Amino acid sequence: MLVQVMAQRALADAIELMANAMAQEAVSRTADRVAQEARRGGEDELRLERFMNNKPPIFKGGYDPDGAQQWIE
Repeated sequence: MLVQVMAQRALADAIELMANAMAQEAVSRTADRVAQEARRGGEDELRLERFMNNKPPIFKGGYDPDGAQQWIE
């Protein structure tokens, strides 16, 4: 009987350790994703800033195939 109780306790301890390790891994992955998304957002803003620094032509709307071709070039 005592051996059975000790075995059950050891199993419960092992399960608790495994659950804690899995929770720690989940927290770590979440933190990594948040950091990655923050870096990606900053890169996108930098790309837009570089693009706008080149002062691209502004599309005014309307139907003008020749003007569209000039705008592309």
